[in-house]
Amino acid sequence: MTVPASGQRVSGAGSSGYRLPAATRMGVVRLQVRDLARSQRYYERVLGLSVLRQDGDVLHLGPEGGAPLVELHERPDAAPVLRRGRLGLYHYALLLPNRAALGRFIRHLAALGVRAGMSDHLVSEAVYLNDPDGLGIEVYADRPRATWRYESGQLAMDTRPLDVDDVLNIAGSELWAGFPNGTVVGHIHLHVGDLERAEAFYSTGLGLDKTVWSYPGALFLSAGGYHHHLGLNTWATGAPSAAESDARLLEWELVVPPGHSRVPLANLAATGVPLEQTGNGGVVRDPWGTALRIREEPS
Repeated sequence: MTVPASGQRVSGAGSSGYRLPAATRMGVVRLQVRDLARSQRYYERVLGLSVLRQDGDVLHLGPEGGAPLVELHERPDAAPVLRRGRLGLYHYALLLPNRAALGRFIRHLAALGVRAGMSDHLVSEAVYLNDPDGLGIEVYADRPRATWRYESGQLAMDTRPLDVDDVLNIAGSELWAGFPNGTVVGHIHLHVGDLERAEAFYSTGLGLDKTVWSYPGALFLSAGGYHHHLGLNTWATGAPSAAESDARLLEWELVVPPGHSRVPLANLAATGVPLEQTGNGGVVRDPWGTALRIREEPS
């Protein structure tokens, strides 16, 4: 059992060909919601995101004084997410800069009386919520990379009970004051109809490396050796894709270094995937209609 150095790539079978660069990161998550005012109250009061600006029926949310992480787009007839879910968003995940911040967030939820799921994934510790439309949200903190374990080439991840008392002890007496600067979108997790087709799109075509492929019904991928920028699962098999009139994920972003959008977009276009070119980047849709925007960092 070995632990690769930070940033070292760990790839599974089928991760040959073009790979996204290690500096690839997550960008903005864009969501469609039914009631913008209702969602704003939840995102500010329960989560602790700030409204950085509003453009008509679109709210741009992020840490106070920071960059936008989430956009909320209002559609008044949007249907809420069903309990079983739709193909598309399972959850998006906000990554806190440290474990103490996670403890403060948990204490904040308890003070509000908000129920949440909590898990220890070995590489990270996480809290799970649903917004007023049923859209899934994860708030988490990573464990140090030096503690991540690898077995037979893949990262060891699991779902275990969170040691809540220990996380709260780390938080000390400081109160939650909203998401601190340094918070980023850590990953996105999608319901898909078939893992082989999803792997062909996101790993072979897009260039993400497989990191975990033995988790039941799921596949995890990343760039640069991170545990995952993208989770894929078949836990909603048989459900339809999210419809235009559903509360849903409109699109998610991957941000790549300058000059690195052309190859993955060309690879996907060569397989027949429709491509919308947008300056230094473009938008593609996976086999279940989920939109991914690939955007280059400013040079």
